[in-house]
Amino acid sequence: MTAKRALQLTAAVSLLAVLSTPADAGTRDISRDTLPANDGWASLGTGTTGGAAADDAHVYTVTDRAGLVRALDGGSDTPKIIKIAGTVDANTDDDGDHLDCADYATGGYGLKKYLAAYDPRSWGSAPPSGPQEEARQASAARQAERVVLPVGSNTTIVGLGSKALIKGGSLQVTDADNVIVRNLELRDAYDCFPVWQPNKGGLGDWKTAYDTLWVRGSTHVWVDHVTASDNGHPDEKEPTYFGRNFLRHDGLLDITNGSDLVTVSWSRFADHDKAMLIGNSDTATGDRGKLRVTLHHNEFESVVQRAPRVRFGQVHVYNNRYVVPEGVHDYRYSIGVSTESAIHAENNAFTTPGYVEAADLVKSWNGTALHTSGNVFNGYPVDLLTIYDAYNSASERDLTADVGWTPTLHTKIDSAATADREVARGAGAGRIP
Repeated sequence: MTAKRALQLTAAVSLLAVLSTPADAGTRDISRDTLPANDGWASLGTGTTGGAAADDAHVYTVTDRAGLVRALDGGSDTPKIIKIAGTVDANTDDDGDHLDCADYATGGYGLKKYLAAYDPRSWGSAPPSGPQEEARQASAARQAERVVLPVGSNTTIVGLGSKALIKGGSLQVTDADNVIVRNLELRDAYDCFPVWQPNKGGLGDWKTAYDTLWVRGSTHVWVDHVTASDNGHPDEKEPTYFGRNFLRHDGLLDITNGSDLVTVSWSRFADHDKAMLIGNSDTATGDRGKLRVTLHHNEFESVVQRAPRVRFGQVHVYNNRYVVPEGVHDYRYSIGVSTESAIHAENNAFTTPGYVEAADLVKSWNGTALHTSGNVFNGYPVDLLTIYDAYNSASERDLTADVGWTPTLHTKIDSAATADREVARGAGAGRIP
């Protein structure tokens, strides 16, 4: 028996086990669940129902990339429910065989040749151009054809059981409305072909292409009980080129380009650098009045920064759990306050070792306001705003507490201590009650 055939049989057996679980085993069909009333910004207006209206012909159970692509239907608006069973590997060909970075490389691309061509000591500060950059772009396009998975309006994507996983893929909810993603692990959206940007951040940096989940220009989106991480390919273990870490991952969940009315609940974001960006540009003034997002009962563990970083949006951050283990020595901050953002952060629990101070939890870039209340740091009450201003007012702009709005769309708000315990037990894929 070939290895491929063995994998196919294993997937079939796993799927049969999921589908044949008896009703009295405590399982329930969550695929037609809709966002509860008042559960964050995504409940405003028409609410968020995803694919709950799908007819039987548009309910799919998928076990591989080919089945997922067929079910997504190119990002169509047809109401659909897509159930993920087992592991779906986005880096596979049409026959289901795994593809690695070498399989995507074309046009003579080679990392050593790319590094030699654009070494700043000889190339300078101009953006890369010429044969190796063209080959990199062509190679990147081949990978994108495999791993970018477009999600259209009126869609529910839900994992079956406790081990549903999309590996290596980038779910992209673009210009869509009414989408639900639940009970699903999203892992390792690994970019084989990062691009060198000589002038980024003054020293240059590597830019990657894929978020595990990207909500772009979309409305009424509910992300619930999702686990997102770089598990298996941490950027911290990648080499350094041109004095900068050779990044392979972008965000875990980015919400950008005028997206609006989004609720992210009971999810886990882990083992990553830049976890969540809300609003992608200081100059995107068209985002004013949009980017309204609720984050509640989520866990951010071993996350270096952006949990979240916000521009423009009215963002309610409550009852979340932040854990920075002792091994995360490159920690930068958790809550990023950027241009015209209006963050209301309450009853969150931050747990860190001694080398991380409370003053490290918040960072501002052109931000003006941050409302905080009921938060705890290592078990003790902490006024994040007062501490931020005390440590940063001499060199950075002061933040005021008036963010210009008061959250009303929320479920019961627990104390930070209670939320800390409940999120530890209940956040992430496979933990829907």
